Amino acid sequence: MLKLTGEYDHIIDEKNRLFISTKLRSKIDAEKYGPDFVLTLGADGILCLYPEKCFEAVVAEAAARAGASDESIEFERLHFALSSTVEFDRQGRLLINEKLKKRANLGTELTLIGARDHIEIWNTADWEQYLRDHAPRYEKQVSEARQVVFQKQSEHVGIIQESQED
Repeated sequence: MLKLTGEYDHIIDEKNRLFISTKLRSKIDAEKYGPDFVLTLGADGILCLYPEKCFEAVVAEAAARAGASDESIEFERLHFALSSTVEFDRQGRLLINEKLKKRANLGTELTLIGARDHIEIWNTADWEQYLRDHAPRYEKQVSEARQVVFQKQSEHVGIIQESQED
């Protein structure tokens, strides 16, 4: 499973080209996830960069959930209209078309974040606001998850100790 992580600060140039660091791109195995990338407007209006096979998996899952319905047609129409296959130039830059840039509210200072199977491209100010708004809930979720893991580990150790005593 692909696991993209981290935050990366970048600047989009006057020609709407965005450099994607080698450190981030190298985490994506082209043989496993495909050599191409798809740029699409995702949830909450965030611009997302997917390796092609991860993009295809999202499309397939959405189509399976919608079935043969008006919702399926609507999803396909919007998802494919708001997506484009992109290529990196020799310097590791990709071109973001003006319409997607405006729809995603992108300025010149951007923050790229690893979001498991894709890269999200945020206007830096919007990302910082998102962090401020969501950090308390995230901290609670992490704390609760750690408590569950600790409890399971403690139970496992207890079972092992009981079986050794028998």
